[in-house]
Amino acid sequence: MAAAQTPCVLVVEDESAQREVLKYNLEAEGFRVAIAVNGDEALLMVREEKPDLMVLDWMLPNVSGIEICRQVKANPDTRQIPIIMLSARSEETDRVRGLETGADDYVVKPYSVVELMARLRTQLRRTRPATMGERLTYDDIILDAGEHRVFRSGDMLHLGPTEFRLLSTLMEKPGRVWTRDQLLDRVWGRDIYVDTRTIDVHVGRLRKVLMQNGGADPIRTVRGTGYSLG
Repeated sequence: MAAAQTPCVLVVEDESAQREVLKYNLEAEGFRVAIAVNGDEALLMVREEKPDLMVLDWMLPNVSGIEICRQVKANPDTRQIPIIMLSARSEETDRVRGLETGADDYVVKPYSVVELMARLRTQLRRTRPATMGERLTYDDIILDAGEHRVFRSGDMLHLGPTEFRLLSTLMEKPGRVWTRDQLLDRVWGRDIYVDTRTIDVHVGRLRKVLMQNGGADPIRTVRGTGYSLG
């Protein structure tokens, strides 16, 4: 179950040696890795896998990395996915073009794997802070992902592992409305079948713990859709 919180990185690279280096180093860092070897496959996997980050080569057969980036960032369902673009093009105009198309970072080949991993972690700290061991705060609630502890108004709360993952997901994006299916994918993982009503049970348990010392309910139920923090 714990793997549900492990970020998934989609590597889009047509050179097999580069793919293997990236896959090896990403898995050594503890990430789940999905692979696409061309643009069409990449766009399909973005829809199916909903990766937490993309490492995207500029030069690809059929659909270029620039076009993939443009399509991913133009889609409201995927535009939040950080994209690190890899390119042998080192001219400033190329870097500007990549960033203006929507890439969140631009790395010139040949690159340092250590530097690339650092840039990747920087992007994930921005979009998936709980998975990177960051401390999250919302109102009087503090979630320390590194220590795996939750406090409200200074009191330590005791959450089960599922409720902890559920709260960390909600706290990463306060105000965002998560559908039940999105929460199932994020908290349980895409490969595990769980009835959507299970979400309601665990939200109920989470609410009970969060309010055990008299605090207001911070979780909003969006009728017919899902849940939001605040």
